[in-house]
Amino acid sequence: MNDRPDENEAPENAAPQVNHYNGPVFNGTVSQGQFAWDNETATQNQQNNGTPGPVAPGYEALADRIGELLRQLPGAGLGEQDRRDTREAAEEVLAVISQEEPVEEGRVRRALTTLRGALAPVATGIAAGATVGAQEWALAAITGLSGV
Repeated sequence: MNDRPDENEAPENAAPQVNHYNGPVFNGTVSQGQFAWDNETATQNQQNNGTPGPVAPGYEALADRIGELLRQLPGAGLGEQDRRDTREAAEEVLAVISQEEPVEEGRVRRALTTLRGALAPVATGIAAGATVGAQEWALAAITGLSGV
């Protein structure tokens, strides 16, 4: 006997029965979700490419600059730890300027200082394995952030 509603006739006036056989069911909005089912292993990655969400008025140029920095980061030639530190510091800046409540200038300055600090060892060549291209990129990023 098959329990699928399309192959069995339902009695007249009965509420339709819906069975979902091939995946999850979402009864509401789902945004930026990743799901895997019916497999033994799954590898999932998600990259936002540095595209910031809505930012507080007056911080659009900074968000664009940080977004561009994040887009260039994978190809900048930084070591793994320097890349991770830079990404985390840049995301902190975006988090501060994306809050719904009034943006605290002190938090923005501290977040930018942290970001510049993450880039400084690369820009000066102190970071282990920093290539000339990475040094130039980091110096340009710091210079771009200093005018903000």
